Amino acid sequence: MNPRRSKLAILLWSATPERPQLCATPFVHAAAAAAFDCEVEIHFAGPAVRLLVAGVADGLRPWPESETSIYNMMRQAANLDVSFRACAMAMGALVAKDEALIPEYAGTIAASAFVDRALDPEWATLVY
Repeated sequence: MNPRRSKLAILLWSATPERPQLCATPFVHAAAAAAFDCEVEIHFAGPAVRLLVAGVADGLRPWPESETSIYNMMRQAANLDVSFRACAMAMGALVAKDEALIPEYAGTIAASAFVDRALDPEWATLVY
């Protein structure tokens, strides 16, 4: 029997502001893993980096009847020490330098960092 992994890297690339119905689950899973004392990183790639722009996720709901915004779900995960990192290339291409970012954003990271996590047996990975 394998011991439980205590590190989780999540890649967000298809959960984008244009598809808010796909955005809730990654943050719920991240918060759940963090609640189990797991170290959690969310790697935002491609258009998903737009979720890190102030005001974008706050205006999104995973379904029309929901009172909880995607940003509230993101904050719940961040309050459990989930780290939000973004692909430097995607940030440069899709986020203007004068756009404010959410305070939970922890900085850019190379795309190779997620690949490194996926290859490391200490880390589990999920892709959304």
